[in-house]
Amino acid sequence: METIRKITVEIPEELLDKARKASGAGITQTVRTGLQLVAASHAYARLRQLRGKVRFAHTATELKTDR
Repeated sequence: METIRKITVEIPEELLDKARKASGAGITQTVRTGLQLVAASHAYARLRQLRGKVRFAHTATELKTDR
């Protein structure tokens, strides 16, 4: 079961308004989405470090035709 933690944060109103308009969601979901994006950016950075270091057995064209 996922534990939910209630927090209080101070966010500039203009930033929150921009983020809510961009997400089309309420405050809670907008903040959750923002936190997920921050966490994902760390994973993307780690993947970028592997660029050019991993060799694949198949080409992208071969993978597409295997569908």
